[in-house]
Amino acid sequence: MSKNKSITDLVIEYFKQYPNKELPHAPVVDWVEEQYIKLYNKKPRDTWRAIRKLHQEGLLIKVKKGVYKYDPNFVEKKDLDDFTPEVKKAILERDNYRCVICGRTAKEGYELHIDHILPKDKGGEATFDNGQTLCSVCNFRKKNYNQTESGKKMFIRLWETAKRIGDLETQKFCEEVLNTYEKYKINGHIEWEKE
Repeated sequence: MSKNKSITDLVIEYFKQYPNKELPHAPVVDWVEEQYIKLYNKKPRDTWRAIRKLHQEGLLIKVKKGVYKYDPNFVEKKDLDDFTPEVKKAILERDNYRCVICGRTAKEGYELHIDHILPKDKGGEATFDNGQTLCSVCNFRKKNYNQTESGKKMFIRLWETAKRIGDLETQKFCEEVLNTYEKYKINGHIEWEKE
């Protein structure tokens, strides 16, 4: 086995062994980790991200959450749209160099990212209107969710924290927002355990 293989190379190798088979990502991750340890004597990092990136690039087909397949007849290389430096600067200026979710700034020691509101792999373009400033913390939390998904998760976390520390006003506010999500059946796959 070549010692110059990346995590991505190993993921591709695994999927190519099983063309047109729907594969949950857990066994893929296990196999890749095993091979990587044999090669480099250490565990790889973020194998699942490599799988997701290959889907975003058009090499893998996402069947459902956590399940992908490789179909050699339908491989397409997508050009994922990245923001130009000029568009990034314009978005930062519009957002006053602050995270639009939490208000953190680079002056406070937070790295600022320009995020696609509609993710790239869901057709989101690198345009001024589809960009927003997020701090590294909020961008990590958002991951690849759309705004309503990341928003619902954020309000659930805020509600849990408010409940834990006894902040009744914030707890009530979050309950009203989360009840609105449920009323309109928005992101029902994200469960809010009211207890």
